[in-house]
Formats: sequence, structure tokens, C-alpha cells
Amino acid sequence: MDARNRSGPPSSSFQVCLPSLFSRQPPRVLIVDASPPWWSETGTTLCEALDNFLTLACSLDGPCRLPLLSLYALSRQHECLLPFVQVRGNLARLRSCVEELRSIPGEGCVRAPRGELLKQAVLDSLQQFKQYTRHTTTPNQANNNGSVEVTVVTSQPGRGVVRQLEAGLKDTDLVSLRRLLVVHVGTTGRGETDCWGQDTPSPETAEETEANLMLGTEIDLQHVENSVIAMEMVLKAWLHDQGGKKEQLHLLLPPGLQGEITTPSHGQRASPVCVKCDMQERLLSPALLPLTPDLGVKTESTKDFLVSGKGLANQSPPPQRLRVIKTLRADGVCESVLYGLPLIIRPTTCWQMDWDEMERNHHLFHALCHTLRARDWFLLVRSEPIGSSSIGSGVCCHYLLQPSASLSLLLKPVANREMLLPCQLPVSNQDPPPDALTTIQSCVGQLEEESLFNPLSLRSNLYQHLRSRGLLSAPSYPYRPQQTPRRDQPRPAVGPSTTPARQPRQQQQQQQQQQQGRQFQGGNRRVRATVAPLPSAPPPSKMSRPTLTMTPDPRATSTPLCSHDDDLLMML
Repeated sequence: MDARNRSGPPSSSFQVCLPSLFSRQPPRVLIVDASPPWWSETGTTLCEALDNFLTLACSLDGPCRLPLLSLYALSRQHECLLPFVQVRGNLARLRSCVEELRSIPGEGCVRAPRGELLKQAVLDSLQQFKQYTRHTTTPNQANNNGSVEVTVVTSQPGRGVVRQLEAGLKDTDLVSLRRLLVVHVGTTGRGETDCWGQDTPSPETAEETEANLMLGTEIDLQHVENSVIAMEMVLKAWLHDQGGKKEQLHLLLPPGLQGEITTPSHGQRASPVCVKCDMQERLLSPALLPLTPDLGVKTESTKDFLVSGKGLANQSPPPQRLRVIKTLRADGVCESVLYGLPLIIRPTTCWQMDWDEMERNHHLFHALCHTLRARDWFLLVRSEPIGSSSIGSGVCCHYLLQPSASLSLLLKPVANREMLLPCQLPVSNQDPPPDALTTIQSCVGQLEEESLFNPLSLRSNLYQHLRSRGLLSAPSYPYRPQQTPRRDQPRPAVGPSTTPARQPRQQQQQQQQQQQGRQFQGGNRRVRATVAPLPSAPPPSKMSRPTLTMTPDPRATSTPLCSHDDDLLMML
């Protein structure tokens, strides 16, 4: 990485998400069944969830996860409230479309056949997508986004809606339709098996004709409850990577001792057992969201964690305030909702505190750690605003405090509702096949087992990598030895025609380089002094040391002996 990239933020959006992972995101069409009487119960919930989702999707940085969106509403007739538009940067237009959807009345009577309205809305959206791609996209974009996904949100019985779509679309061209999803929103007092409309076939009739319908496209049915969070998760599924053409991860296990897969051939080493996997995001990184300093984007150091105050330069920032709001059982916390680098919390040793206060604070911290470990608890804390630092933002972050065997706590940021992405993982109650189980057990049995993990035993060759990059990118030594003329060589006299003012610029630069070479010569030569030495003092005249005489007369006036020695030392 060059200096230009290093000068940027350490957690940029393109480092958090690789652009290649979101190169095949399909355009989306949302068809909302706003027919009464169900719309009066689900309209408010759906509009709020849609408003929240579009606000988030428009603010995300990094690769585009939702390129295009179109919105249809079915009431007395099908109506296109929003033709295909780019989501990023169009928050005002998208919110106005949500308000228009919210204004549809939830009472009345609709006599139009619902199956026909659904069919016309799907076909209209496909035709609109063809016209949009024909006039606005390049050939490369057309290859990547050559199909569209349609989502139908309704409160009518989901299985009946699926059969209506199958019957209405069986003879149409659906090449540009990538997927069709029907989302059934459950309402109070209405189940999946009642409220069949007059144009909806009964379950018995539908089961008889289901085998004769060969649609050629995939229609999925999803049941959700009538809540804002459930609807948000349905819409947030659009933010996942929709590539799916190739696996994203190969997990290599040592070759097993049993089975045909791990049997080596003649003179060849056994190949490892490869388990092919896909990767999925669990939450959105706060680094993708702009203007969110309180969301705990970085926890690399205490400087990133503390609140930045706007006081004087010599004033330290005020301490961060975390309010404990809940206790959590340790076995009830999923590790996938924790992110960022952890920080260690210890009792303070600030020298400005009184000794008694510091000792009491130490005892409280010790009691807190002991209580949490004894009860197997975690603490859920929330950041508190300090002064006017959060005015206009109001964004808070949540953290998790984990106790340890030592007198310390571990602080980790925890994801919130806005950042979570849907994650539906299947739970299997059946045992794997015996041959696969035998292979994996044989592979895992060859691995070395450690009862205590020691990270000091792991090496990543980071020192060697940094050393090689540092030597390659290091500038050349500024004081290179240069060939300078010897002292005995005659120097050209500087006359009026060769004054520095009249010399060419190139010649002046050469003379400057020669002067630098004389001042700093490499090798084993001594560095010449650039300051003239002081003139040497003349050698002192030789003086005979006076004869020492011992005069017992105390009235003698001869010069003391120490004064002559001082004079001699000064002369030397």
C-alpha cells in the first residue's frame, strides 16, 4: 500500500466491503397490496419499516448494494408510485413515495380481481425494467444486472396469492424475472386458511392444478408477523451479496485415514479434504455509515473510544460515561453480534484521586468482577452524552462488559437493531450420513489439540513483510559519496567572467553537489571540519622551578607556593 492509501482512514468503506462481492446486485421491484380491509392494519407498520430501510440504504457507503428500486401499489387498481430510480442519493424522493403510499385509504371495498391486478403489476414492472435497461445502462451493466427481483407484500393468504401468480404468468415471457417472492404479513384474527377471495381458488382446486402449472421461474413464500422489525428484516435481505455463482470459501482439512477420498495414489501425497462454503454478513459495519462518531466505529485505542471535546488544546477530554442498563446471561449472548477490537477495563490509578477514594473504587471494581463471574453474567451498557458533544446527533452506542479471571473487564461493541442483517440459519436435528461423519472425524482426529490457547505461538510473518516493504519503499541515502577533485589539483580561478551570477544553472548545481561531497564523504575517510580551528597558543617559555626553602620565620613575606603552581598551570 502506497503512502496515499496509508494516509486515508484505517477503516474505509472499500476495506470493509470488497466491491467485487456486490457486482451482481439485482434491481428490486416492491409490489404492495394496499387493498382494504387488511391495509388498515398493516399499512402503518409497512410504511414505517420501509421508511427506516430506505433511510439506511441511501446512507450506506461502499459498493452499491441496492442499485435500482421501483414501487407499485395495488388498491382499486395497480399504480406505479415510483419508477426505477437509483437508491443512493435519492432519499428525498424515496421518502415522498413512502408518504404517498401511507396516504392510501385503508377502508372501502375493492371489487377488482386481485389475481389480475397482481399479474398486471408484475408484467408492468418487467416491461419498465426492459425499457430502463435499454436506454440507460451500458453493455457491461446489462450483463451484470440483466434480471430483476420482484417482492409482493400482502396480507391475503400467501398460498392463494402464489397460485394466482402461477396461473396468471404461466404463458408469459419471464426471462428478465430472476425471482418472485411473496411475503405474507400476518394480521390479527386472520389465518392462512381463511378469507379466501372470490378470485382465489380453494385449496383443493389449487392442489389439483398445481402439477399442471410449469411457470419456469422460482416463486418463494415467506410468512412474517405484523411488526416493524420483521418487515425491516425482509427488506434488509436485499443488502446481502446476491452473487451466488461460485463458492466463496474453501475449508481445508488434513487428509483422513479412511475412505476412498483420502487414499493417496502411487508416490503422491494425499490431498486435503475440502469443504466448500459461502460467507454472509451478520451486520453492517459502522464504517459504512457517515457522521456516526458515537457508534463505536473504531476501538483500536482509548483515543478512538473517548469523547472528543471542543475545549482548549491543553485540556484532556472528559471521561466517557457508560450506563449499565441490563444484565445478560453469558450463554445467551451470540458472538456474531459483537464487532470491533476489545478494550480492557481496569480500576483507575489516577494520581489526582484521593488515596481513600482510590482504595474504595478498587474494592467496588473487585466486587463487580467477582459478582459477574459468580453469577455468569455480562453487563449491557449504553454510552451517555457528555455536555453538548451529542447535540444534533443523538446516536448512542451499546457495549458488552465481560468479566475475566483477573481483576479486569473486557469491553466489546455490540450491534444494534439498525445494523443487524437478517440471518436465517437452519437447525438440523438429524445426524449426518455415516460416511461423511467418518471422513470428518478422521480428518479432525489428526489435528493437534491444545487445552489452553496461546496466541504467542502463532506467527503471521508480519515482521518479514513489513521489513521487505520498508526496504523497497525507503528513499536512497541522501549523502552519497561523490568523486571530488584532489587538493593538489589546480582549481579554476574565479574571475569576473565566471562569477556565480553569470554561471549556468547546471554548473552551479554541480558545484553545490561537489561542496556537499567534500563536506560529507563516505567510506573510511574522516569528515572534514567546516569550521576553522582556533589559532594555537605559543608554547610557554621555560622557567626554572624556584628552590624550595623552609623558613621557620613566620614573618617571612615570600610568595606562597600555591600561587606559582597556579600560574604554571594557567600557562600550560
